[in-house]
Amino acid sequence: MLTALLTFLGAVSATLHIWAEYNGPQFQIYLFKPLTMIFILLIAIEKTNEMRRFYGYAIVAGLLFSLAGDIFLMLPSDQFISGLISFLVAHLFYIAAFVINRPFQLSIRSILPYAIYGILISILLLPHLGDMKFPVLAYIVVILVMGWQSWERWHAIRDRSALFAVFGAIFFIVSDTVLAIDRFRGHFALAGLMTLIPYFCAQWMIAVSIRKPRSSN
Repeated sequence: MLTALLTFLGAVSATLHIWAEYNGPQFQIYLFKPLTMIFILLIAIEKTNEMRRFYGYAIVAGLLFSLAGDIFLMLPSDQFISGLISFLVAHLFYIAAFVINRPFQLSIRSILPYAIYGILISILLLPHLGDMKFPVLAYIVVILVMGWQSWERWHAIRDRSALFAVFGAIFFIVSDTVLAIDRFRGHFALAGLMTLIPYFCAQWMIAVSIRKPRSSN
């Protein structure tokens, strides 16, 4: 019941934030984006308190760094690098969660789609990155490794909670792809909608993936 209530409150807050992105006022953006993440964070904390395993603690840490990244990216001054670093650390925590208690998987068949996607998006962005080439390309590698290892975890345990993490990772990659295209190749009107909806869905899915699977994670 608590997860359902927090999900409802998060959905309302996310809707108000997206509305404010297009219609204002500005203070609603500053209020509702972190508030949405706080509701998602509370879901993760509540589930971690029940589970008390490293997976949950690592996801909570990732959500905390994501919240920090959101705040950096919202500031009137350009804090893109600080936001990028915060989200990169968040993904490192997510990777740690996905590989805990099992070897880091290296399957060519599963890594191939992520590698191809990374190459294509890098080719698309590279001419427009300027001095941001290294940090952006490093971020692309880390987020794709996060997605890849979420898939490997699901392949290993075949649990519904692991599938939530897979879709969360995919939505995260979609959101950040749109954000990068909007920032480096030119703004377009639907960018906010196409960034925020998959972003909030991604974080919620990763948060609700904290549940005891049928086998050890």
